[in-house]
Amino acid sequence: MDILKIVLTIIFVIDCIALTAVVLMQEGKSAGLGTISGAAETYWGQNKGRSMEGALVKGTRVVAVLFFVLAAVLNLHVFA
Repeated sequence: MDILKIVLTIIFVIDCIALTAVVLMQEGKSAGLGTISGAAETYWGQNKGRSMEGALVKGTRVVAVLFFVLAAVLNLHVFA
């Protein structure tokens, strides 16, 4: 069980670093203020899911779910 805990802890640390990096790579919400004047109707506004920003949002969700699952598993008292 100690080996499993060590492996999960290493994966958790890598996940923490990845989550930090993915969040920092995203644009701020203030960059989207052009939606007030209708700039969201452009090609990039309509295809946001296919852009790099859309990929970062999806990646953030995946890494965040993995973060919470690993945090819950490592907090179980099975490894004690």
